[in-house]
Amino acid sequence: MFEHKNRSPETPSAASQPSSPPPVHDTGTVHQTTDHDALHPTRILIVDDHAVVRNGIAFSLQAFPDMDVVAQASTGEEALHVCAEAEVLPDVVLMDLMMPGMGGVAAIRELQNAYPQVQIIALTSFQEGTLVEDALHAGAIGYLLKDVAIEELAKAIRLASCGVPILAPAAAKALVNVVVRRPPPIGQDLTEREREVLGLLAVGLSNQEIARRLVITPATVKFHMRGIRSKLGTSSRTETVVVALNYHLAPTTA
Repeated sequence: MFEHKNRSPETPSAASQPSSPPPVHDTGTVHQTTDHDALHPTRILIVDDHAVVRNGIAFSLQAFPDMDVVAQASTGEEALHVCAEAEVLPDVVLMDLMMPGMGGVAAIRELQNAYPQVQIIALTSFQEGTLVEDALHAGAIGYLLKDVAIEELAKAIRLASCGVPILAPAAAKALVNVVVRRPPPIGQDLTEREREVLGLLAVGLSNQEIARRLVITPATVKFHMRGIRSKLGTSSRTETVVVALNYHLAPTTA
């Protein structure tokens, strides 16, 4: 599930070491563990209903001196209890989404409401766009899949602890697909003239009265009415008015 990438950096000999301070590395690409990191590691709570998964993640994160798995929980309810009883809150929570009881999304929402300073990464096997959206709306700062390499997970934890969002590429793609395929809000495609007609219709004016008010012909009013009903999916004047009022589509300038 979590694989370590082999690293074999070359170590210069003592004779070749420069006397000047070492160069500063780009921490945006490679995280260099510092003494401060080791003294103040990121506190992590792992929430997953499978003990094998929890223990595997905890074991793998031991390879990083700046990571400290301080607690584990098997349900969302248990995670809330752990945080409520903790003397020091975790910095980052790794949250599974499909668990018995309240579930991961609800647990994220509850944790964020109670402890907004705690950053939560959804860590799951599922990449459906609606699930990604639900987790982010609930307050998760990141969304990763369980096949992520342990180095990438550690990087995500560091970013989350600094308030930087991160999404797995597959999750980001799924989220985009959901947004693109979602139908526009009802009435969004009404023209300005159709909104004017709709506003006058909503206050009870007849086609003839609307025509006089807008200085157009009754035939033109009927044309606009057909367009309005088509866009709103209604079949009568009464239904059209009800939809217009419910969705606040009718101007209040009649």
